[in-house]
Amino acid sequence: LVHGTVLEVIWTITPAVILIAIAFPSFSTLYTCDEVIDPVMTVKAVGNQWYWTYEYSDFVTKDSGDSIQFDSYIIPEDMLEPGQLRMLDVDTRLVVPVDTHTRIITTSTDVIHDFAVPSLGIKIDANPGRLNQVSTIIQREGVFYGQC
Repeated sequence: LVHGTVLEVIWTITPAVILIAIAFPSFSTLYTCDEVIDPVMTVKAVGNQWYWTYEYSDFVTKDSGDSIQFDSYIIPEDMLEPGQLRMLDVDTRLVVPVDTHTRIITTSTDVIHDFAVPSLGIKIDANPGRLNQVSTIIQREGVFYGQC
């Protein structure tokens, strides 16, 4: 058998060099495209089993100086009023202003959740021990239903 060591080295190193040449510009473009706009409002959404906890971290209460925080539970089917949607309506809604740059930070306390508002084009995973964020500017008023 004839050993083509030089040929093997060439066809191993050439694709590696090509991949590196493609990767470096891609990484620099990825980091320069990352959004670094300072939002007007930040909302923290923490996924729990069967409910979400929301926190307006930019606003504080007058009494204690703590940030505004509340839990949002799905309304049970037997407590729904006419016009409310099963598995979509909640007892306390998250309110976000229109035409305002808002950052939503998500995390979870137990399992992987999914913070999704399909009509706004928002879908972001909430993982335990990890912070993920999405920025949005809501351009129309309304009630938008989220899903997990």
